[in-house]
Amino acid sequence: MSGPGARGGGVDGTRAGTGGRAAVVHEEPTTGLHIRDIPRELLARVPAEQRGPGLGRDAVRLLVSRGGTRVSLHAFRELPHLLRAGDVLVVNTSATLAAAVDARLGGEALVVHFSTRGDDGRWTVELRAPAGGGTTRPRPGGPAGAVVELPGGRLLVLEEPLAAGADRLWWARPSPARTSPVRPSPVPPSPVPYGVPELLREHGRPIRYAYTERDQPLSVYQTVFAVPEPDGAGSAEMPSAGRPFTADLVARLVSRGVQFAPLTLHTGVASQEAHEPPYPERYAVPATTAALVNAARAGGGRVIAVGTTAVRALESAADPRGVVRAAGGWTDLVVTPERGVRVVDGLLTGLHEPEASHLLMLEAVAGRAAVRLGYAQALARHCLRHEFGDVHLLLRDDNRH
Repeated sequence: MSGPGARGGGVDGTRAGTGGRAAVVHEEPTTGLHIRDIPRELLARVPAEQRGPGLGRDAVRLLVSRGGTRVSLHAFRELPHLLRAGDVLVVNTSATLAAAVDARLGGEALVVHFSTRGDDGRWTVELRAPAGGGTTRPRPGGPAGAVVELPGGRLLVLEEPLAAGADRLWWARPSPARTSPVRPSPVPPSPVPYGVPELLREHGRPIRYAYTERDQPLSVYQTVFAVPEPDGAGSAEMPSAGRPFTADLVARLVSRGVQFAPLTLHTGVASQEAHEPPYPERYAVPATTAALVNAARAGGGRVIAVGTTAVRALESAADPRGVVRAAGGWTDLVVTPERGVRVVDGLLTGLHEPEASHLLMLEAVAGRAAVRLGYAQALARHCLRHEFGDVHLLLRDDNRH
């Protein structure tokens, strides 16, 4: 378990396996770096604050990679001492939705994961099969034209897969609630209003994966940076890199001269089984954030993204010279080592699932050697993974550029 007593100290590249068995790391020229064989006991099953009395969200550990030769381990509360005045932390303000809803398709019980709202009123959804204990297992989507029954008589009509040849995510169109027959009335009944945000507020719960121990309230999945949208938009899954931050820690960082630059990217439903590359998501980078980032870069400060979502949004708003401008809409950017990064000097992120496509983004920021060494040390030091786990700060190796 992680906790407030995490150790600090440097580790050089020749001792990466000290303290535990070495990580199994494979290099594949077509798909990049993949890390496999992570022990199940290193999956974070409950939030940090539930692991013992007196613990808070920031009671996790922080692995710091500086290039491909140096790794150190700290308590996350030490972050203010690891950054410097003039650095900018770019944070995602998207609020997490209660995106999982029980449903039925004919005689079959389902769980619908609402992923992303389209411009035409449709939603991308993932259909899952109940697996007992509040968890789910994969289920192919479709078929086209199928009508999914939601709570309150609401309906969801499946139309087409999100991507040709894939069947996990489907475009679906919400339909008004069914009304029960009633005695004639001199005043015709008004149509029953239908909105997915209202449905999620009334009947939804946070998406939960099988490695977690139990259901948690939605508040557990909100970061200190979350700002609810007036139209009910938000993220299907928590922008989890921001979860360990507390109001006290933010104040300490600001007092040391670290600035915060907000942006928004509404995350969709990730694939825990298939590790698909990211698909288009809605984002917004405000002018104030663009100005803060550009000023920091001009003044020698580092731009550190809190989460892969912040990297995707910020890099989508940057021109080839690395100048950031206010931008928004949909981004289909996939950050890879070949594409590289234009703005980001560091990334604070969780420890990702083996073979996750996000590992390519980590490579783009810090280099393959840093990711290899960092993940070997994460295993050796028994760092916990996933949204309730420990976090990893990767700082760009300037010698690579």
